[in-house]
Amino acid sequence: MQVTTLQSKIVDIRGQKVILDFDLAILYEVETKVLNQAVKRNVKRFPVDFMFRLTIEEWESMRSQFVTAYQNKRNIVVTPFAFTEQGVAMLSGILNSDVAINVNIAIMRTFVMIRRYALEHKEFNAKLLEIETKYDKKFSDIYEALNYLIKKEEKEVVQKERKPIGYKKNNNDTN
Repeated sequence: MQVTTLQSKIVDIRGQKVILDFDLAILYEVETKVLNQAVKRNVKRFPVDFMFRLTIEEWESMRSQFVTAYQNKRNIVVTPFAFTEQGVAMLSGILNSDVAINVNIAIMRTFVMIRRYALEHKEFNAKLLEIETKYDKKFSDIYEALNYLIKKEEKEVVQKERKPIGYKKNNNDTN
C-alpha cells in the first residue's frame, strides 16, 4: 500500500487527524455498512477520542470535496464516523482478515511518518524564524539575491526552450 494513497485518506477534523469510515472500508476491502456494524458490536472499544460521528455541518462541508459517485449516494442524514489513530489501531482487534491486518500496519506507519514530519518541520520553522529575527537585514538581502537568481534562471530556461522563428533554408536545395 502506498503512503501517498494513505496520506490522502487522512483528513483534519476538529484539530485531529482522522480517517473516515468509508475510506477505511475501501482500504479494508469491506462495505462501509459491514465496518460500522463491527464497530457498533464493539462500541465500548471506541471512546470519543478514538472515534466520533461527524456533525451534519461537517459532513456537508466535506461532501463538496468528495467527487466520487459513491459518496453522493450516501444518506446525508447518517454522517460518517471519523477514526483517530487510536481508533484505527482498535479496528485491528475487531477486523481480523489478512487485508485488515496489513492495511492497519500501513496506516500506523503513515500516521507515525506524518507525526515525525510535522515535528521536524515545526522545529525547522522555529529555527528559521529565530535566525531570521537575529539576522533580519542580512536575510532580506539573501532572499532578494535568491529571488533575482531564480528569476534569471527561469528566463534562461524559457529562452532555451524557445524554438527559432522563420524560414530555415535546406542545404540540399540548389535554388
